[in-house]
Amino acid sequence: MTEEFPIDVTPLQFISTYFLVILTGIFVFSALSHMLYQKRSPTSMISWMLAIFLFPFVVAPLYFIIGIRKRESKHKKGYVTFGQVPEHLPFQLDDPHHAFQNILNKNGIPLATKGNTFELITDDTEAYHRILKEIDDAKQSIYICTYIFEFDRTTKEILDALTKRSREGVKVRLLMDLVGSFGANMNPQGFKALKEAGGEVAFFTPILKRPFQNYINLRNHRKIYLFDHDTVLSGGMNLSNDYMGEKDGSKRWQDLLYCLKGPSVDHFYHIFHNDWGYASKEEDKDAHRYTGAYEGESVVQVVPSGPDIPSDALYEALLNAIYNAKERIWIVTPYFVPDENIIQALVIAQHKGVDVKLITPKDSDHLLADMVRSSYMRELDEMGADVVLYEGEMLHAKAILFDDIGGMVGSVNLDNRSLFLNYEVVSFVYSSEFIESIEGWMNTLMQDSSRGMQKPSKGREALENILKVFAPLL
Repeated sequence: MTEEFPIDVTPLQFISTYFLVILTGIFVFSALSHMLYQKRSPTSMISWMLAIFLFPFVVAPLYFIIGIRKRESKHKKGYVTFGQVPEHLPFQLDDPHHAFQNILNKNGIPLATKGNTFELITDDTEAYHRILKEIDDAKQSIYICTYIFEFDRTTKEILDALTKRSREGVKVRLLMDLVGSFGANMNPQGFKALKEAGGEVAFFTPILKRPFQNYINLRNHRKIYLFDHDTVLSGGMNLSNDYMGEKDGSKRWQDLLYCLKGPSVDHFYHIFHNDWGYASKEEDKDAHRYTGAYEGESVVQVVPSGPDIPSDALYEALLNAIYNAKERIWIVTPYFVPDENIIQALVIAQHKGVDVKLITPKDSDHLLADMVRSSYMRELDEMGADVVLYEGEMLHAKAILFDDIGGMVGSVNLDNRSLFLNYEVVSFVYSSEFIESIEGWMNTLMQDSSRGMQKPSKGREALENILKVFAPLL
């Protein structure tokens, strides 16, 4: 007599396994079909296909959660739009070094504006006091967008200050990313006083409201601290004692903020409004606009990136700036997992005689990212680039200096997640004061650093090369 099922397999187990295989097959076929109609690099496609082939039961469904970037959906976040800049403020950069400005403008990014005042803040305590001062000085509105918000001694003071101003009639809005501020999201009581005072609190991509339409892999990594539409603080610092606060012996991460006043602040307002409207479902805009004179000397162009920008404008501008550099490219980034185009552009720049410096933490807070980045860093090191390994506390700042014409500061890391998935915002700044301040800060970092990459063991080198295949998925 023939047995219908093996001794150890029940009919229910057989049916469950059968449907699991069928369902996985559907996911695999759908994922592979979807890739064929997406604007992906061959490297990214190969990485996803290899991962699906090796781990189909896990990776195929995961693709539809974290693998899609510029997706079309009735629930998708609308593209950022900008208001009209007064005719006397746009600044046309005619020098050939500034050819990438045309790239940004062709991608819908507003022109750089003159009349801005720019100040670099690299001290954690100074940054904390500056935020409290701007909160105290605000007369009409305080809009805050941060990736990480943690309840601690630093944010207690900030929340108390926001609550006080809200009671006094200042419009206060606090927007946090759900993934980066997951702990805060799980503790709504922490915002009770602010809400009772009239303040508004929202989280970007609230999973429980639309679990299948909100794509948690598309994280809002922007830091925008906007006061009365005429002053903004931005950069890499989140709201946590890990980044800023009173001097209390805490070993904080090395990071920066910048303070911007002038016409370019209005671009930050439009970015924040777009983010807030998506998270809160509120569409109102404030009528208030700054009408004072713009007397700053910095030329600034604000560049958002992410799924709410129809193209990869920032990525294109960075590539073009690297190719057009004549003297130097100094990069500060906590995570260095570039795509092949960027690494090749840096190698070519080094071969042309450009001074290429990569300043990055000797050990970051992500072991996997450190493993993947090593092969790229060794390639630059072997080509003669200056690979600088910062040995202080975790270096979380992001900045690039191009020649002696200006540079970029903001929230974007030089990795695939920041460049192609996250919602980010940076500022390109052109002024002698900016160049002097950012160069001085970078030189300070290099004083507490070692240089060059050690030769790895055969085992580590093999592992790094294997992990490099999956770099586009990080």
